Amino acid sequence: MTPVKAKAVKKKTATSIKPQAAATGDMSVLMKKLGVDNALALPRLVKVVVNAGVGRVRKDEKKLEAAKRDLAIITGQKPAERLAKKSISSFSLREGDVVGLVVTLRGSRMHDFLRRLISVALPRTRDFRGLNLRGFDGSGNYTLGVKEHTVFAEINPELTPHVFGLEISLVTTAADNNAATLLFEALGVPIQKDQAANEPKG
Repeated sequence: MTPVKAKAVKKKTATSIKPQAAATGDMSVLMKKLGVDNALALPRLVKVVVNAGVGRVRKDEKKLEAAKRDLAIITGQKPAERLAKKSISSFSLREGDVVGLVVTLRGSRMHDFLRRLISVALPRTRDFRGLNLRGFDGSGNYTLGVKEHTVFAEINPELTPHVFGLEISLVTTAADNNAATLLFEALGVPIQKDQAANEPKG
């Protein structure tokens, strides 16, 4: 391999692993807090699932396509459609109508999305003071809502015809909420400190 090619490969490799490295946090501190000797036994983030409800614009092709475009820009991945399973006449809903969009992120895309969520989107959310611990499901997973997708810097509010909310689920291998909270703190996820000190473990 020539020096030029080797340099290019090295640069590409460094770029590809940078999101993961940035999201690993201080695992030595996490090991100490959890009383774990083997790093492989630590809880980890396995996937991030992003859902968007688009039922209100299902009949407006332009707004629906714009929602798909914006979600793809935010996540870096093409969203899958969620279709209505049955017709509901009172809501003018027909079986097969698009009612939602979903993206499941893993690996580098997951870490890149988490980084942008933590450093850009959440701080731009009005009155945000950290994640509320009530968002945990008891099994180490966390779900939060974002009222307006335009908090992501990649989206220009003036160019999007429809502002929609997001439901973001962080799925971990943690056994309980306490372990997941410590994992999120190690990853740099902002947690409401007053709650972190007073919330019961489990």
